[in-house]
Amino acid sequence: MDEVIGIQAVRAALRDQPDLARTLYLMQGRRDARYNELIGMARQAGVRYQVVEDAWFKLKALEGAHQGVLLECHSRTLADEKELQARWSELGPAPLILVLDSITDPRNLGACLRTANAASVDVVIVPKRNSAPLSAVALKTAQGGAEDLFIVQVTNLARTLTWLRDQGVWLFGADAEGDDVWRTLDSSGATALVMGSEGSGLRRLTRSLCDKLVSIPMLGKVESLNVSVATGILLYEAVRQRRKTS
Repeated sequence: MDEVIGIQAVRAALRDQPDLARTLYLMQGRRDARYNELIGMARQAGVRYQVVEDAWFKLKALEGAHQGVLLECHSRTLADEKELQARWSELGPAPLILVLDSITDPRNLGACLRTANAASVDVVIVPKRNSAPLSAVALKTAQGGAEDLFIVQVTNLARTLTWLRDQGVWLFGADAEGDDVWRTLDSSGATALVMGSEGSGLRRLTRSLCDKLVSIPMLGKVESLNVSVATGILLYEAVRQRRKTS
């Protein structure tokens, strides 16, 4: 069973995946327009809600700011390689794909998913191992951006990247030592942006499968950006190019 916390994340879950929702819990003593909206959405979806005391939330020992709102849901089943291949033709001739390799911090994962939603990414691919789960913290950070994303969890990332290349997808790996500056990448066609872990970056095998390694110029003293910030910069360069050519 999954738990979704925070007003925005719970609103998105009730809006986009009401069939997974089980019970909505609201903190006693607070009743404003946003709470009333959630109650109305729960009623419309046939989801029961319960008002509980502050002590109930404290006993849950939730990580992150819950804002007095928690939604218990049936566990979400992520797509796999077979579903990706089955739905591939639906994505059009130039899909925009985000690959998150070994992103272990749930807040970074959530922030990347939020940006992916804003940039209208067609597919987000994550490895089954060495990756943060789609937890309450990740969903809270995503602020409603994860629910309607096509997220694919794969058991062998190298195999999936090879398959993407066979479909004509260009793989651009983000790397501080990349030879190509981020503005020079041509992402108007089928493109996969491959992001590495928060600390060590791309794994050796993942890096070797990329067609190009792209970097973001660092003009100050810091050596690299947070992975979610770098993801936003690179994705929106792709958005800029695609809007320019459309």
